[in-house]
Amino acid sequence: MLNLIVILLLSYLMGSLPTSIIVARITKGIDIRQYGSGNAGGTNSFRVLGWKAGLFVSLVDIGKGTFATLVISTLRFGELPFESQSAVMILAGLAAILGHTYTIFAGFKGGKGVATGAGMLLGLFPVAFLICLLVFAVVLFTTGTVSLSSISAAVSLPIALFLLDQFTSAEVDAVLKGVSLIIPLFIIFTHRTNIRRLLKGEENSFEKLKIFRSKKA
Repeated sequence: MLNLIVILLLSYLMGSLPTSIIVARITKGIDIRQYGSGNAGGTNSFRVLGWKAGLFVSLVDIGKGTFATLVISTLRFGELPFESQSAVMILAGLAAILGHTYTIFAGFKGGKGVATGAGMLLGLFPVAFLICLLVFAVVLFTTGTVSLSSISAAVSLPIALFLLDQFTSAEVDAVLKGVSLIIPLFIIFTHRTNIRRLLKGEENSFEKLKIFRSKKA
């Protein structure tokens, strides 16, 4: 049991690394939480710090989820309460997501869990990651709205896993199937203020990405 606790703690601390806050301090000398949307995540980094810093922040945040899932989960110095390695990987990834969203290094206020969740999925099931990434990209380039793209990608996860399990030779772990139903709910929860703005037509968007707008728009 102690082994599992250490894995979860280290994964949480890995996820808690406040990437955007650190990068903003180094590059601009600012607290990114006082600019843009006030969120300490990749999207606000793009808006406030520029695309290079935003891309770096997003890649590191993705890496946090992947590292926890593939590396920290393999630490062994005692017995685990169960034998399923995939379950340990999933738990480590979830701990990293919680760390990213509720970082201990910034008053438990971090990002919204999308990038680190994507990193977890990349470590667990790369094909499903690519499908969700495609959904994210399509919605982003048609609406220019990152929040809607993130929610759409999260909702597509259980659907993608179901289709892969039913119509391909891929075997989807039962635990992952269950968790895939929870992750979209978590992402919707962390985007609840964005959803309110979407319903009011007030959500921030990257206008240049709206490639299918009508000429009259």
